[in-house]
Amino acid sequence: MNWIKNTFQKFFLLGVSLLLALACSPIRRLSDSQPVNHEQWDRLLRKHVKASGMVDYQGFIQDSTALNAYLALLSSVHPDDKKWSRNEQMAYWINAYNAFTIKLIVDNYPVASIKDIKKGIAFVNSVWDIKWIKIKGYTYDLNNIEHNILRAVFKDARIHAAVNCASYSCPQLRAEAYTAEKLDAQLDDAMRQFLADPLRNQITAQRVQVSEIFKWFKGDFDRDAGSLLGYLNKYAGQKINPSTKIEHLEYDWRLNDAK
Repeated sequence: MNWIKNTFQKFFLLGVSLLLALACSPIRRLSDSQPVNHEQWDRLLRKHVKASGMVDYQGFIQDSTALNAYLALLSSVHPDDKKWSRNEQMAYWINAYNAFTIKLIVDNYPVASIKDIKKGIAFVNSVWDIKWIKIKGYTYDLNNIEHNILRAVFKDARIHAAVNCASYSCPQLRAEAYTAEKLDAQLDDAMRQFLADPLRNQITAQRVQVSEIFKWFKGDFDRDAGSLLGYLNKYAGQKINPSTKIEHLEYDWRLNDAK
């Protein structure tokens, strides 16, 4: 019977240890979290994103104190689904993705492409796998934010027009912060602007050449509109002939630098 007693004790101690770990974990601290004011980020975007959508990275470098202050604000809180609205959480994560991407470029500038920034095992770890983003006791990489949070939790394909990967073929970085109050209109506008941008998508009723984003994440667009064609018809501003073949433009990973 001793082995039963010993086994019970081991499992009891393990359970106590797990409870203690949870009590000290960042999850417990989420209840103190309050939604972020994104005005600092808004001012930086209005100042350093050009009308063309290109980014003045040298300007961001000069304003690094303000950028770092905003990132510190993001890092000091973690969205709490018990206290934050869906829009407050979503706006936070979109802004966080874009702001930390800018920081990554600023810290490695000059760089020809974001894909040139690497850390870890060559051909295995990409720039999006670098775990360096500290948020209230958690450590994230950009892939975590985009795929494990924005795509997986919120299930809204419009985020593909909102997050910016610092590359020429990316949807343009919006020259204002995303906010809970305006989020739905901002996301609609971002997707419409992206599809109307002839440098990134070329759409007529008879010919459709769209970004490879619509190939890589086709399932997201199918989910939201029943089909990719249905999604394009919703946001492209014109009806595409159902027999039209959808082609994809090659993605240009050059840095979206305004210099």
